[in-house]
Amino acid sequence: QVQLVESGGGLVQPGGSLRLSCVGSGMIFAIYDMAWYRQAPGKQRELVAGITGGGNENYADSAKGRFTISRDTAKKTLYLQMNSLKPEDTAVYYCNADLTRLDPAYDYWGQGTQVTVSS
Repeated sequence: QVQLVESGGGLVQPGGSLRLSCVGSGMIFAIYDMAWYRQAPGKQRELVAGITGGGNENYADSAKGRFTISRDTAKKTLYLQMNSLKPEDTAVYYCNADLTRLDPAYDYWGQGTQVTVSS
């Protein structure tokens, strides 16, 4: 049974930093494409950043230059380093593990962690 558990969210002032973590279990972490999504109140869930099993990264325009996604296969952990945070980054951030290239059912989500950017 695949489980993803996020942590690291919280309240931070504009311009501040946070590092989110997502620990996976019940899965061969290395073969999954991993990503961070976020959902703000009243808005659709959107991709923030993704990283393939091979380490290729992609970012939403809003995240480029401020956020960095990384993964530690040995620790089965996905990270999102967020710098220069803005109030519009306020959202629930979700970790996603995607292996749908093998089976459409292999698409897993964490429970989310709240990030609030406010003075």
